[in-house]
Amino acid sequence: MNPQEPDTQGAPLREYADPAYRPLCASLAEVRANIDRLDDDIVRLIAERAMYVKDAARFKRDAFQVSAPARQAQVFDKARQLAERHNRGFTHLEQVVDATYRAMVAAFIANEQTYFDTMKDVGDTHA
Repeated sequence: MNPQEPDTQGAPLREYADPAYRPLCASLAEVRANIDRLDDDIVRLIAERAMYVKDAARFKRDAFQVSAPARQAQVFDKARQLAERHNRGFTHLEQVVDATYRAMVAAFIANEQTYFDTMKDVGDTHA
């Protein structure tokens, strides 16, 4: 075992002072297994979201519409509200979710712009 890394099979070395806190796992290995399981779900959902972002490029006229600042603000606000709704006791979860969404949306916009730039214009059939 690397002395710099915690023992994944050992007993907890610390406890929360909050009597309402209920541990979720008996070992760090169990914590990590659950995080790995959730990461698989999260990445699967991000991949699904990515395909909708890709599809959205078909409906945009220009780079401003790709970046859609008003929509970004809606997404960030909704993500913070969802964090408040789903929070089960993690201090500042809204800040973590906000930072995560801001990074994710920026990356998606960059990719959507790349798709947009390589698409052919079919014209405005609804004008």
